[in-house]
Amino acid sequence: MEAPKIQIVRDRVSDTPVTPPPAGRQDAALVENMPGLHPRPRRIRRRVVQGIMFGLFRSAATLNGIVLLVVVSFLVLNGWRAINWDFLTQAPTDAMTKGGILPCIVGTLCLSLGAILVAFPIGVASAVYLNEYARPGRMIRVIRLGINNLAGVPSVVFGLFGLAFFVIFLKMGVSILAGALTLGAMTLPVIIGASEEALRAVPQSYREASLALGATRWQTIYRVVLPAALPGILTGAILGISRAAGETAPIMFTAAVFFTPDLPASIFDEIMALPYHIYVLATAGTEIEKTRPIQYGTALVLIALVLGMNLVAIVYRSRLRRRV
Repeated sequence: MEAPKIQIVRDRVSDTPVTPPPAGRQDAALVENMPGLHPRPRRIRRRVVQGIMFGLFRSAATLNGIVLLVVVSFLVLNGWRAINWDFLTQAPTDAMTKGGILPCIVGTLCLSLGAILVAFPIGVASAVYLNEYARPGRMIRVIRLGINNLAGVPSVVFGLFGLAFFVIFLKMGVSILAGALTLGAMTLPVIIGASEEALRAVPQSYREASLALGATRWQTIYRVVLPAALPGILTGAILGISRAAGETAPIMFTAAVFFTPDLPASIFDEIMALPYHIYVLATAGTEIEKTRPIQYGTALVLIALVLGMNLVAIVYRSRLRRRV
């Protein structure tokens, strides 16, 4: 068998034998030699634009981190002296200028967990219907538009709604139940939006494979789609519980009071809460300057409480992702 012959191309000017480029490089060499086309400047321009955009993203993330660090550092420097065992386990005393914030901590936990217990199942069920069952049409577009608009409504509007509907119309009074329902209604759009996006991220092949094996539509959603989308759904729950724990306007109309030293005994009791307690000490207290360390200490405890609840949800979400 004869060896393959290499074609030699001679240059017309110098008669120097020139070996043609390999087959994979012929197209690139042809494009580079074509008049009017300049791929290298375009590549350079794209790399420059990409570098600028990535630099802007890094700067934005760095700026957010610096702002968070400054705020937390400011609270730590001004509030760490007020935090001790008595501060975390006692009720306020002497017109709230001394004592602790135990009723406020308990009230914030009750409101946050109550809001999630109300909003999470309703939000996930709504997202499942919108993404899995509802037919595309004008009505679904109107519903999604309403959900997106509700996500941007100020919290004081939800507070007035809770006051008019839960406290007065349903006669729940100022109570944990009224506050939790109000906070649940406020966090519902966030959970619906995050849950729907998580369901959309599940590949359609999962559903088709389950249906091909003989599973019903509900079995496919319950055993295949929801477990795969649960980490993303928990992200919405984390955002919802963070917002519910730090709100002041909704609970000042529906659940929180100026002062009560007793811990709640039922869901119909009024309570104290950390955000409202900070607001009272900073604006309506009898000795605002004297209570300044308590204000910073209470804010620091609120941040730590929200961070702790988020950390539990994040750890659980990470374990679910490993299983999936």
